[in-house]
Amino acid sequence: MKKRTWKVIAVISFAAAVILTAVVLRIYTQREHARQTYEEMQQQNSEKRQTDTQESKEQSKTKEKKKKLDIPVDFETLQKENPDIYAWITIPGTDIDYPVVQDSTDNTYYLNHAADTSLSDSGAIYSEKETAKDFDDYLTVLYGHNMKDGSMFAGLHKYEDKTFLKDHKDLTIYTPDSILKYRIFAAYLTDNRHVLMYYNQGKDEESRETYLKDILEQRNMNASIDTKAKVDKDSKILTLSTCHAAGKNYRYLVQAYLVKEEHE
Repeated sequence: MKKRTWKVIAVISFAAAVILTAVVLRIYTQREHARQTYEEMQQQNSEKRQTDTQESKEQSKTKEKKKKLDIPVDFETLQKENPDIYAWITIPGTDIDYPVVQDSTDNTYYLNHAADTSLSDSGAIYSEKETAKDFDDYLTVLYGHNMKDGSMFAGLHKYEDKTFLKDHKDLTIYTPDSILKYRIFAAYLTDNRHVLMYYNQGKDEESRETYLKDILEQRNMNASIDTKAKVDKDSKILTLSTCHAAGKNYRYLVQAYLVKEEHE
């Protein structure tokens, strides 16, 4: 009887090991595919940047063509792969250099799908469908996972070092027809409230005033706040949100305000 019991246990253990191995392999494969996908997208942008630089030099010589806005992102190719890609975010000094996506019906879709729509637990950098794709809202929130391999929005945690904020305040958003320059002024751990709903998407002056007041009056000792930032209730604020080791009830936010915009 004991032998039979041990055999059953051995069979169950073996089956469990096989299933676990398959799950781990699937996750690894998905993450590797996502990593390669994002690297290819970044490479496309690098090649476009080189081409645009050459074209700009030629135009400056002839002075016959109107100079186009130098947007170093190949949106035409990206949107052929996935029309949900509508912007690109880059933060110098971090590895954050990714496309931004938005699903028109499901706000949770890109939690577990990469920007090419492939299944991946690394997800994508995304906004919710209530958010304007031209970044014209007073409050805009972008979400991304805090991946252990340092990808996606894991780089935001560099701002936990207060000295990092002093030297890395620049953030750029590219869209197919604009370049938006932001200045980072706050980074801190907070609760997991839904920012857009809690502050009524900044649709009224009172909501915007409350939002800015709550940011600047952070009492978290590890909060990095630039109290001299030239930001006010009429500033367009971009919030980047990711997870934190403190647990599922917390979010780490990095916030910036729009300082310059160029449009074609």
